[in-house]
Amino acid sequence: MHLPKSAQNAALKLTENEFKAETGETKSVWFPKGVIKRIRLFGLGEKSKWNYRKEQLLPRLFVRYARGERIATFAAALHSTFDDIRNAAARFSANAIMANFEFNKYKERPKDGWPEIKTIYLAASKDALKDAKEGIREGQIIGEEVNSCRELANTPGGDMTPARLADEAEISAKKTGIKIKILGEKDIKQLGMGGVLGVARGSSEKPQFIILEYFHGPQEQKPLVLTGKGVTFDTGGLNLKPSDYIYEMHMDMSGGAAVIHGLAAVARLKLPVNVVGLIPAVENMPSGSSYHPGDLLKSMSGKTIEVLNTDAEGRVILADALYYGATKYKPGLMVNFATLTGAAHVALGSYCSALFTKDGDESLEHTLIDVGKKSGDYVWPLPLWDEYLPEIKGTFGDLANIESKDKYGGAIYGAKFLEQFAADARFAHIDIAPRMTSVEADFLAKGATGVGVRYITELAKYYSEILNQNS
Repeated sequence: MHLPKSAQNAALKLTENEFKAETGETKSVWFPKGVIKRIRLFGLGEKSKWNYRKEQLLPRLFVRYARGERIATFAAALHSTFDDIRNAAARFSANAIMANFEFNKYKERPKDGWPEIKTIYLAASKDALKDAKEGIREGQIIGEEVNSCRELANTPGGDMTPARLADEAEISAKKTGIKIKILGEKDIKQLGMGGVLGVARGSSEKPQFIILEYFHGPQEQKPLVLTGKGVTFDTGGLNLKPSDYIYEMHMDMSGGAAVIHGLAAVARLKLPVNVVGLIPAVENMPSGSSYHPGDLLKSMSGKTIEVLNTDAEGRVILADALYYGATKYKPGLMVNFATLTGAAHVALGSYCSALFTKDGDESLEHTLIDVGKKSGDYVWPLPLWDEYLPEIKGTFGDLANIESKDKYGGAIYGAKFLEQFAADARFAHIDIAPRMTSVEADFLAKGATGVGVRYITELAKYYSEILNQNS
């Protein structure tokens, strides 16, 4: 669609006289009659300071304003400073759908309903319509899966048990044609996953190991293996979390939810790639049967894990998942998603996740940063040098689950621990703890962000390029 000439002229006239387009400035132009009732102008500031991060936020800003005004339908011009029209349309659509989400499942519906955008029209030139439509469809799928991930992560821990997470994975898999297998406690024991069993011991909720397979790439293509932390509630175990830190720990399965719905987006987009998702799901609870500080757990790899703190449980269950993925699937790349450490949040703040790649794998590091940039799930690298390894060597076991002496750099030690179980696989770890919940500047509803879903979708697109780095 195109704005009528009269509307364009009115907006231009206002721009010249009353609107300076400074960052955060807004102004409305009202029309006494016609289809278009008003135009809302949003100031974007100096063009030289515009960047791809701000462009991702723009559709969210539009939606936030419209919801606040209870506007159900609006139109916006579609353009991009940084990319082609198809990708611009995909980004706009995904971010608009994300901004239109609110977790109201447990609230009584108001008489006049929740504020909601019903329709958004994107104005583009006629020769760009086909590309725009394709982009809109892609963005709609991605936005929907991000919001489905947020639904899971926001669900209270009393409802979101390991069995419930496995059920939700099965529902998603059946809808999208992904092959799924769920291993129960007996199967987990037979595989020798002592890490998963150890953490799960304190809860009456039995552990689950979720396996998702999407093989639609070339037969000879080594799969992309994704592992996701599935701790459905984390009390810290016997090393109980303080009250200020135990709230929102129902979201400690955000990595697992991202893998479930990231794969769903890949499947719905019919991307020609081979991807496997692995999610160890447990509840970390204090009880008479809980694992203890000082316990020695034998992992699937044969390495023993010396438990120095029961609140470092995510890496313990992921040790088994990583080893299983590396040895069973022989991946071309294995990427882990986990709300692993508060230390990552301290290091980077609330606007990106921490990225770790094996020392010297600079080509992978640069590619994964670019994946974050394109997807909107931004990542920033921290080191994974061997200098950090001695700090997690165990006294009575092979590896300790936290650093023994150095009280700094906890995010790095967590990543270094995980690396020890990746066998010979090309490996990356993304600590999504900084992006687990939204902040005001995100222009999103409070609660889970769905971090990881957009990243996984973009990573699948990049996967052939990543494999070529090793060829």
